[in-house]
Amino acid sequence: MKEVDYIIVGCGLAGVAYCEQLIGHNKSFMVFDDHSQLSSIVAAGLYNPVVLKRFTNVWRSKEQLSIALPFYKRLEEKLNIKLNYEMPVYRRFTSVEEQNEWFIAADKRILEDYLSPELIKNSNPYIDAAFGFGKVNNSGRIDTALLLKHYKEFLKNIGTYRLESFDYSNLILKEDEYVYNDLKSKYIVFAEGFGMVKNPYFNYLPLNVAKGEVLTIYAPELKIDFILKSSIFIVPEGNDWYSVGATYNWKDKTHDTTVEARDELLLNLKQVINCEFEVIGQRAGIRPTVKDRRPLVGLHPIHKNMAILNGLGTRGVMIAPYAAKQLFEYLEYGISIDSEMNIDRFD
Repeated sequence: MKEVDYIIVGCGLAGVAYCEQLIGHNKSFMVFDDHSQLSSIVAAGLYNPVVLKRFTNVWRSKEQLSIALPFYKRLEEKLNIKLNYEMPVYRRFTSVEEQNEWFIAADKRILEDYLSPELIKNSNPYIDAAFGFGKVNNSGRIDTALLLKHYKEFLKNIGTYRLESFDYSNLILKEDEYVYNDLKSKYIVFAEGFGMVKNPYFNYLPLNVAKGEVLTIYAPELKIDFILKSSIFIVPEGNDWYSVGATYNWKDKTHDTTVEARDELLLNLKQVINCEFEVIGQRAGIRPTVKDRRPLVGLHPIHKNMAILNGLGTRGVMIAPYAAKQLFEYLEYGISIDSEMNIDRFD
């Protein structure tokens, strides 16, 4: 029987972030992953410290970015790939009132590092933006699909990855350890995303699901080097390819792409740009979200050393490294988890 410090179930952004905590502290582990959860792969990978509907700061944005940006830089060096594409977000204004709301928000001290106080006039003939843009700094895109592809290969090469579904019925709970088939572990961390709904230990938690679909388009005339945010986002991916998204569907729990989502995205896209483009692809995933917009992090109320790292929602790129660090420090050193994301709030 092989002994490890941790069993990790799931290898999306949450699982990767926790693996990095373990590697950084010389902990042994084994990851189980069955590729069933696609939200991290289909995500556009945006990190943006501002809620652009209301011009407010994202919860714990400064703390999250201070951990996330060095985290992705280390992964770039470790995996020898480019992951972080820093670029501003341009928020498209639709009225003078929105411009005024932006200027009011930009004067707030909590947002001064993020919101530019200048009105940017539109100079691109292929974008409909008569009222101009507001610029968000400290934002960009992480290539999450590339990250997960290479990170799983890295885990395979060091012998800590198993491509198989986790069978809860085979988990034996003992007083001070867990036994799963040929493994013995002190801790087990579930980072399964939407798969949590089938987890008998944590399915009592209020996880909502929001299916999102994203298009990839080829638009050689558009030529933007920023993330354009209006009713949709348009994200440059290089070589005149752009991601366009995203939809929200609270009922459909499949990973299938739909004509309805495609039509919705194209309708919104044509209200923003007026150049020719070609749809190259479409992808779908299920976002694991929570009603209060906070992650699900913490220890099972009964089973010792059984933890969850989930509910990252639409901002997984920013929050995964922050939440993983908090969970690791809690399990290993007893440092309290932020009460707003601790699952104890649902007791």
